[in-house]
Amino acid sequence: MPTALRVGPYRLFFYAGDRHEPPHIHIEREDKVSKFWLDPIRLQESGGFSRLEIGRIHKLVAEHRDSLREAWDEYFDD
Repeated sequence: MPTALRVGPYRLFFYAGDRHEPPHIHIEREDKVSKFWLDPIRLQESGGFSRLEIGRIHKLVAEHRDSLREAWDEYFDD
């Protein structure tokens, strides 16, 4: 599970097996894991986060979208 970014309590990562899905990122804090598509940015799975925290995470993903997409492309580059 390559980590693309750590910000505060959040770890943003993807699974090596995610290659055949559209670009996305998983966000983990403690025992919760959400999933956001990157193009366009939208929530796929809330993973137990509150609505308020999902809003914060969405903003975080939007702020770092370019570097997250770059990490995705770099890792899955054929």
